[in-house]
Amino acid sequence: MKRRVTYTWRLREVMAEHGMFTTVELGPLLAERGIDLSSSQVHRLVTGTPERLSLQVLAALCDIFGGTPDTFIITEATNAGVRKTATDDRADLAKVADLRPRRAKIGPAK
Repeated sequence: MKRRVTYTWRLREVMAEHGMFTTVELGPLLAERGIDLSSSQVHRLVTGTPERLSLQVLAALCDIFGGTPDTFIITEATNAGVRKTATDDRADLAKVADLRPRRAKIGPAK
C-alpha cells in the first residue's frame, strides 16, 4: 500500500513564540552562524514552505531557537487511496448491461 507523506513548516510560529515578528531580525542571527542569505531568501524561508532545506540552515535554526528539527517540521503520513480499475467492478458491469434505451412512442397529441 502506498503512503502519502506531508509536512508543515513552522518557522514563522517558532519565531513568534520567541518574540521575533519580522524576517529582518533573523538574517543577522543566521549570519552569525555562517549562513549568508539575502533578505529575500530569508523572507521566503520564513513565509513559505521550503521543498529543499540545507542541513546547515536547519542546524543554525535549531541553535538560534534552542530546538530540534521536529520543532520546525511536523510530518504526517497517511495511507493513499487505492484506485479501482474497470476489471475490479465486474458486478457493476452486469448492471450496466441491463440498461438499454427504450423505444420512444410518438403518437397524436391528446
